[in-house]
Amino acid sequence: MSAPHLPKVAGIDPAVTASPHTVAPTPPPTAVSTSTSPRAVHAPAQGPAASSVIQDRLAGMVSDLTTLHELTERLARASDLTASLQEFLRAGAALVGARRGLIVLEPSDGLGPTTTIGLGLGHADLGHIETVPRSATSYGRILDGLPDANGGSEVLPEPGTTAGAGGDGYATPVDPRHREVAARLGYAASYALPLTAEATGRLGAAVWLYDEQAEPSDRQRDLAGLYVRHAAEHLARMLEVERARSSLATVAEELLPSRLPRIPGVQLAARHHTGPHGGGDWYDALPLPEGALGLAVGSVTGSGPSAVAAMGRLRASLRAYAVMEGEDPVAVLSDLELLLRLTEPARSATALFAYCEPAGGQAGGQTGGPAGSRGRKLILAGAGHTPPLLIGERRTEYVETTLSAPLGMLSCWEAPSVEIEPAPGETVLLYTDGLLRRTGDPMDRAYARLHAAAAGIPRSAREDPAAICDHILRTVLPDGDGDGPALPADASEDIVLLAARFE
Repeated sequence: MSAPHLPKVAGIDPAVTASPHTVAPTPPPTAVSTSTSPRAVHAPAQGPAASSVIQDRLAGMVSDLTTLHELTERLARASDLTASLQEFLRAGAALVGARRGLIVLEPSDGLGPTTTIGLGLGHADLGHIETVPRSATSYGRILDGLPDANGGSEVLPEPGTTAGAGGDGYATPVDPRHREVAARLGYAASYALPLTAEATGRLGAAVWLYDEQAEPSDRQRDLAGLYVRHAAEHLARMLEVERARSSLATVAEELLPSRLPRIPGVQLAARHHTGPHGGGDWYDALPLPEGALGLAVGSVTGSGPSAVAAMGRLRASLRAYAVMEGEDPVAVLSDLELLLRLTEPARSATALFAYCEPAGGQAGGQTGGPAGSRGRKLILAGAGHTPPLLIGERRTEYVETTLSAPLGMLSCWEAPSVEIEPAPGETVLLYTDGLLRRTGDPMDRAYARLHAAAAGIPRSAREDPAAICDHILRTVLPDGDGDGPALPADASEDIVLLAARFE
């Protein structure tokens, strides 16, 4: 007698047929209990119920691992330290079931930065919390390294009672100021954890706040502990990056003028934003002999410490050349090109230098009338640099400088200069191409956007070059605010603006 074939499923023959001699499995023996002994012995549960429990546990573990993976992936995508701290707070609140919290960054090496970031807490709320004696808070004890500084739950009992044991079994009386602030902000319990990285040691502490007297479950504690251990290492890396960026930005700022000179008949203002990698954009305004003025902007290729160092050398050299032969901007840039080609042959740079004649006449003592009777004449030369923008009541136009290659790209650089004579009340704006590139638009559209922003400067702001620079930044760049643009964190370009208003 032939064995019957299994039915086809979805039109596919089964790969293995059943054997005719296969014996049906016997059901497992049921648990047997006897009542002959006062302590009855029960066999362990078997069968479908035990399998279902195991499957539920496995499903829970898979769900927890998936959640941790998603949260750590989101943390890894944070671009800087502040964004990482905010993402860490949000993820931790979701894991422990809280709605609000704060993180205090206070590295144990004392090198900073120190900051406090809140989740669901405003600046005023954080100010109230800071009035509580630090030793009276769970995160404060962590920061101060007190004996009970392992973190855990802290429940604020009703007045007249003593705080119960926290997550680690310690009991602490509630400080009156702590109780007052908790009542004002509407939280009744907290859960704090230390932030410690293997390479840097203590980074700070995080605390999440509960609206009611509650604490995380054992499962939530385990998940939060795993996440915090991973997040602390990420925050330590972001901290080192932030320190490097801050140091580089400080060096770049120190290489630029600490203040602008005061020249009769000219108002000056400058704005400088360093990219996260540290670029080589620079500006300068220096008084020259016989009441003349020199204005310069430039950009060195590359980024990082080497570009910042090259920028400092180039700016210092231009100052020397401007003092010696500033009346001829072409000669100044020619000398600068020769220096760059000899000292750093693998680097190029763009630059623009403008020589502003003394008020009321020519350099060298030749006067054309009393001071202020005529506009100041500017002689400009550019080497691959963006053209200046002339801003006034009656005109807003680019100054057509001659087309020339950047410094360091030709065996011998030289190009003719151009002359302009701004009318009283007009402003000459010098800038680097980072202002155009940060718009994210093609260069022709970026130039048009800059021109439109300059033409739309309110009349009340035209008399102040600083207000002109701020208006340009707010209008040209995306995500601007009242004090200037919120520059994108991933923007690598420096921005330099130098405005000179002539009276």
